[in-house]
Amino acid sequence: MRHLVWFRADLRVADNPALFEAMAGSTKVSAVYVDCPRQWQQHGRSAIQRDFLARRLQALAHELAGLGIPFTVLTTDTFEQVPALLTQWIKQRGISALYANRELGVDERKRDKAVQKALSDTVAVRVFNGDCVFKHGSLTTQSGEMYKVFTPFSKAWLTQLRTSGYRLLPVPAAQGKPLTAETLSLRDAFAEGRVSSDEWPVDEEAIADLLSGFTERSLLDYGDRRDYPASSGTSRLSPYLALGALSPNQCLAAIEEQLSSLPLSPGEPGFVWLNEIIWRDFYRHLLVAFPRLSMNRAFKPRTEALRWSDDNTSFTAWCKGETGFPIVDAAMRCLNQTGWMHNRLRMIVAGFLTKDLHHDWRKGEAYFMSRLIDGELAANNGGWQWAAGTGADAAPYFRIFNPTTQGKRFDEQGEFIRQWLPELAKVPAKVIHQPHSWLEKNQPGYTYPLPIVDHNSARLHTLAMFDALKDQEPA
Repeated sequence: MRHLVWFRADLRVADNPALFEAMAGSTKVSAVYVDCPRQWQQHGRSAIQRDFLARRLQALAHELAGLGIPFTVLTTDTFEQVPALLTQWIKQRGISALYANRELGVDERKRDKAVQKALSDTVAVRVFNGDCVFKHGSLTTQSGEMYKVFTPFSKAWLTQLRTSGYRLLPVPAAQGKPLTAETLSLRDAFAEGRVSSDEWPVDEEAIADLLSGFTERSLLDYGDRRDYPASSGTSRLSPYLALGALSPNQCLAAIEEQLSSLPLSPGEPGFVWLNEIIWRDFYRHLLVAFPRLSMNRAFKPRTEALRWSDDNTSFTAWCKGETGFPIVDAAMRCLNQTGWMHNRLRMIVAGFLTKDLHHDWRKGEAYFMSRLIDGELAANNGGWQWAAGTGADAAPYFRIFNPTTQGKRFDEQGEFIRQWLPELAKVPAKVIHQPHSWLEKNQPGYTYPLPIVDHNSARLHTLAMFDALKDQEPA
C-alpha cells in the first residue's frame, strides 16, 4: 500500500491527522505540496508570506526526510489544473490512497471535489480535520444551524471541550532510515518583490520554542498587555497558524502544560488567550457554513447597500500611512515595512478606513492580504467585517473608534508612534497624538500631513449611512 500525503495549509509533522493516518496504514508514504502561483496572485497572497512559505517548505522537507518520507513540490498555475497534475503523479507512482487535511475556502473546496472525482475509480481519498479544534459543522444550534453570534458558539465550544477534550497527535514514527533531503530551491521561485521573512524562524523545533516561550512568559498577563503595541504582549504566532505550521491543538496543549489544566470559563487565568483560539475556530466554521464569505460578500446581506466612498486620494493616504492621525499612520507604516501589525492596531486602522474614511471594507481586506505575513481568509475577512459592522457578531455600527483616543489609551507615551514616524521623534508625549500645533511652532516646514478628515463629522456620516439601511427588510 503506497500512500501519498498532500500538504496544503497544514505544514507540520506534529499533530497532522493526514500524515499520522497515512503512516499508520502504510510503510511506503510520500508527500507533495502543489504550488499554484497564479492562483495565489488571484487570492492576493503577500510577497512576504510567499517567502515565509518557501522557507517553511524547505524546513518541512528536512523534517519529513528525517521520517524517511520523500517530499516534492509540484507547480502548476491554478487550482483547475491540480486534478490532472495529481492524477498523473499518483498513477505514475502506483499510489493507492491520497491523504489530506480539509481546506475551507470555496475555491479550495471546489478543487478538492474535482480531485476526488478524478481519482474516485482508482484511488481512495481520505480527508481529515486538521484545521480547527472541532470539525467544521460539529457545533450547531438546536435547529442544526451554524451559530451567527460568537458568545453562544463559544459556550458550545467550551462545552464540547469539557466533555470530549481535544486530540493531539504525536509526530509519527519514522518509516525507515532518514533520507537526504534534496535542496528545494524554492525561495527564488516563490519570491515576488523580494520581501524577506527571515526574522521569523521556520523549523518545527523553533516554532515549538516560540509557543512554549509565550505561554511561560506572557500567558497569564496576556489580557493586561495584549492591547499595547509598544510592548511584546501578543503571541506573534498567527503566521504559523496561517500556514498550518502550528495547530490550534498544539496551542491548547501548551496552555495545559503551563497551567496544568485548561481555563474553561472567563476570569480563569489564561482564558483570554484561549478565547482567541475560539474566535479563530468561529471564523473558520463560518467560512464553511456561509460560502458567500469566500466570495467578497457581506455576512449581513442588507449591508451590501451601504454607499462607500470612491475617493482614491484618501485610500492611498491610508495605505501609505499619511492620514495625519499618528496611531493610524504608524500602524500602516509598520505593516508596509514588516508585513506585521498588532491586533489592536488592526482594529483601529480598519475602523478608521471604514468609519472615518467610509471606504468599502473589501478594499482594506484586500490590502491587508497583499501585505500580511499571517494573511488568511477566515480571520482577515472576519476581522474586517467585524470592524465595518457588516459581519457576524460585528461591532455595532454605532461603535466607532476615535483614533486619537485609541492612540492616547494604548500608546500613551507615543513609543510605538515614534518608532514608525521618525518625523515625530521630537514631539513631546503630551501632544504626540495631536502634534500639528506643536510642529507648526517648533518645527517650521515639517512634513507630517494634516488630518485628512474630521473625526466627529465622519462619525455622523457613518451613523447616517447605517441609518439609511433601517428601512430595508431585515437580513
